[in-house]
Amino acid sequence: MSADFGGRGGLQGKISQWLRGRRPKEAAGEGGREALLLAAADAGLPLAPAAHPAGYMCSCDRVGCPTPARHPVSFAWQTQSTTDRAQIERWARHQPQANFITATGMVHDVLDVPLQAGREALERLLGAGVEVGPVAESDDGRMLFFTLTRGTPEDEDEWWPCELDCHPETMDEHPGLRWHCRGSYVLVPPARLPGEHQAVRWVRGPEHPLPEPLTLLEALTDACARYAGESDHAGTAWPLRH
Repeated sequence: MSADFGGRGGLQGKISQWLRGRRPKEAAGEGGREALLLAAADAGLPLAPAAHPAGYMCSCDRVGCPTPARHPVSFAWQTQSTTDRAQIERWARHQPQANFITATGMVHDVLDVPLQAGREALERLLGAGVEVGPVAESDDGRMLFFTLTRGTPEDEDEWWPCELDCHPETMDEHPGLRWHCRGSYVLVPPARLPGEHQAVRWVRGPEHPLPEPLTLLEALTDACARYAGESDHAGTAWPLRH
């Protein structure tokens, strides 16, 4: 994974063009939205309804919502999350403006990185022939890599403690790579964000099999380290214990 890809500009250029052209066409209208949500559920991603934009604000009634249009509508989202097609169809039809979240740590985790770092890592991984699973881009400047979950070991002492673990309430503390696992969630495409034409969309759709997270981790952390070194605002790429 640490191989030097220098001298392969032609291949990298072709991959960059492929990435720009491979963004899935998200059909307009309710039918297209519902089909994309059902495709995510068919891939095993458990879904639950989330808030949606109300202008530049959030549809929830919380004054000064810290994560507008990015959070579940129910406090019971972990138990509510499901892959049941009939239930997702009911939600989608009865809540036509709603975004949806997918609960991580059940079937899948999400490695969440700054957009620039994510694009660099994705190009590198594809150039190396690494199997990359579903990937989403968010117009708030993040890229989401969907992977298999680490699972829940019988002996909690065997759980891999990791400062990358991210929960919704700690996202601001993780400006570099965030690892969404147990107790966390991310928006699943198609989702709308506050602001004009702001959205979360698939770059590689949920039809791609979920990979093991460790096959992506080195490329992602390397790209985040470079991003942090070049950015005045990114902070540390690998959150450290203080």
